[in-house]
Amino acid sequence: MRVFKFGGASVKDAAGVRNVAEIIRRFESEQLCIVVSAMGKTTNALEAICNAYFHQTGQAATLLEELKEKHLQLVGELFPNSHPSLMDELEDIFAELYWAIEETQIKAYDYEYDQIVSQGEFISTRIVAAYLNDQGITTHWLDARDIIRTDNTYREGGVQWEYTQNAIQEKLKFNSSQPVRYLTQGFIGGTSENFTTTLGREGSDYSASIIAYCLNAKDVSIWKDVPGVLNADPREFPQAQLLPALSYYDAIELAYYGATVIHPKTIKPLQNKNIPLYVKSFLQPEAPGTRISEDELKQEVPTYIFKKGQVLISVSPRDFSFILEENLRDLFELFSQYRAHVNLMQNSALSFSVCVTIENVRLEGLLKELDRKYKVKYNHHCELITIRNYTDALASSLIGQRPVLLEQRSRHTLQVVLKEIQ
Repeated sequence: MRVFKFGGASVKDAAGVRNVAEIIRRFESEQLCIVVSAMGKTTNALEAICNAYFHQTGQAATLLEELKEKHLQLVGELFPNSHPSLMDELEDIFAELYWAIEETQIKAYDYEYDQIVSQGEFISTRIVAAYLNDQGITTHWLDARDIIRTDNTYREGGVQWEYTQNAIQEKLKFNSSQPVRYLTQGFIGGTSENFTTTLGREGSDYSASIIAYCLNAKDVSIWKDVPGVLNADPREFPQAQLLPALSYYDAIELAYYGATVIHPKTIKPLQNKNIPLYVKSFLQPEAPGTRISEDELKQEVPTYIFKKGQVLISVSPRDFSFILEENLRDLFELFSQYRAHVNLMQNSALSFSVCVTIENVRLEGLLKELDRKYKVKYNHHCELITIRNYTDALASSLIGQRPVLLEQRSRHTLQVVLKEIQ
């Protein structure tokens, strides 16, 4: 059994959906579980709808109507002779969204976010499943909330692995005598109270990894609009090189440092069961892409990752104490509470500095809490550059004349924090 994941770029329009069908047709003899994201930019649109509803700007209904029309236009291109059952399913989903944004009792933002933004995956998977079946590629649609159980941490649901594994093995039955295809949503889970949760932004890769782990899959393929894992962002560096193979260790490090081609949580479940991961191009499905496995590979090609939207925070004691273990414990409890994702840290006896990813709405609360006990300095709009297998010449060419706010080096990796170029 194999797991395929198709991201938003691969199903952004009717041509993309047709291409997905052709890729799946290549594997007609395989047992497949297909994980699909929301169609291109739909998550961004739903986030705008959620924000408009939460802040009561009066724009939520208009934005939702625009999103609905966009999807109905795509359906019209895929099914020129109409598809009544699909239209009924989509009408139900959009009706739920309209009801949600008309609700007057607004709950916590993270909860509202998950209930609204998750609907993008339900829309896309209904459309893709209907098209596959229409093309003679028999596919069984599954609700991810029935198979991936999480806790109540909205927007970053923690997977309850034992329940999830039992549910996946119970719901997904494969017949050795003929190929079976299941199609489900990425990014989404459900709580024991039947509330929808999401697994974190770009979490569809993680969904594919969870399913593969629970079913002991042969491999996982993530279909992207790039040839595979590259040593740099091709939008910034057109000459970026393909990395044909990576070890789990290298892939985890790249994802942790901010390589957007792989979700950070994706690799570990696969590593635990030695399931290979392929990052392949849906534009060139015959190309080999990148293989990620347990093979120990000496990676000598420099890789560089630019992570914008960072906040550099430095704290020092107000009293006569030093930054000791109990201070670090308290600091990390605060970072966890405010969901500040630490990307770099550096400490001395009298100060502790972190480069974090955090939403503005949470940053204000975090800084207020830190200020109760510490002297706090911070810089907005920072950029974290990570260079693996660096040379001084390469570092100089990437940093240029920009002043370095924080620097950290090891034998193979250099990380620097700079102010973003405005």
